[in-house]
Amino acid sequence: MGTCFTFDVTTPAAQDLGPSDAAEETALARSQAARRRRVLDAALRLAEQGGFDAVQMRDVATEANVALGTVYRYFTSKERLLLEAMVEQIDTLAARVESRPPIGETPANRVLDVLTRANASLQRHPEVTAAMVRAFGAAAPEEADVVRRVSESMTAIITGAMHDTVPSPRDLAAARVLMQVWLSSLVGWVGGVDDATRVVVDLGVAARLLLEPGVEVAGVSS
Repeated sequence: MGTCFTFDVTTPAAQDLGPSDAAEETALARSQAARRRRVLDAALRLAEQGGFDAVQMRDVATEANVALGTVYRYFTSKERLLLEAMVEQIDTLAARVESRPPIGETPANRVLDVLTRANASLQRHPEVTAAMVRAFGAAAPEEADVVRRVSESMTAIITGAMHDTVPSPRDLAAARVLMQVWLSSLVGWVGGVDDATRVVVDLGVAARLLLEPGVEVAGVSS
């Protein structure tokens, strides 16, 4: 499943391109990437102003100063557009975690550190976060590929926080559940059900229940 309309374009092999052809192809790729970037940035600015409902494809096109067809060429729906933005946010988190590894003596503490950092970043832009979370919940089957990328990227960050060895099936299962708890906590925060402190507490309880079986967890009776 592609992220934009499919066109039957034949690209010549790299070795068959002359210097001028290669330069033109590189310039085209850069131009397309720049337009895609403008569309994403425009969507985020609109979301910052009014959340999910403010992100209308025609308004995105106007804000990005591109044709409406250009927006649809790169993103087939506003849900996909916001989900692609969510993937970017998670990729940024992964890069930050790599440069500044999580703190904690146990896997549960390290995972909680990562998820707390993720939430702190998202909570600085509540309307954008609300828009992305709503897009995740409203995604249609056509957006399954990008939803999967969100889930897989976050799961990889969580397993990386657990330890630096190859994750076991149990690690992957625990990380997937923690990822779902994290998303659920964002839904509660976005909807005004839980405050930021409650979100961190719930994530800590979930991490310890899953990663430290047998250890007493405060507030949870056996």
